[in-house]
Amino acid sequence: MAPTSTMTAEAVALQHYLDAQRASALMILDGLTDEQLRTSVLPSGWTPLGLIKHLGYAEHHWFQRVFRGTAADVPWPDDDEELMTSAHPVAEVFAFYREQCERGNALLATTPLDAKPAGRHGSDPDDEVADLRGIVLHMIEETARHLGHLDAARELLDGRTGLGPR
Repeated sequence: MAPTSTMTAEAVALQHYLDAQRASALMILDGLTDEQLRTSVLPSGWTPLGLIKHLGYAEHHWFQRVFRGTAADVPWPDDDEELMTSAHPVAEVFAFYREQCERGNALLATTPLDAKPAGRHGSDPDDEVADLRGIVLHMIEETARHLGHLDAARELLDGRTGLGPR
């Protein structure tokens, strides 16, 4: 979703950086086969597809559950959110991730950055996410952190490096 004219310059900048990280995650994995997306290359056992699922759950959690205080069900209600693998169809996992990103952007386009969340993130004693700004910054950090994982996995899977716009 493109930034709206009612968004502040800061909100537009934050969305730009978050969207850049999201796009990088998708670009890094572009061209991998279903088998490669489901292949773990590290002892921890996570897969590239599982990491995209995880990023979708993170978007869902922070923007819907924490900020809105409520969230629609995920497409796989019996799924283990912490499991960093996925047996779900590849297209469904990528569609889920994209949908959650769109929902986050819609929220950002219509909500002031200093708006307080209706929900909470577990026991969050440091109140890391005191407002929408903190949630967006957290998602930029969360997504960027996992881009390094995806970069390394891609290199181990087929030798390709330097993928993504950054």
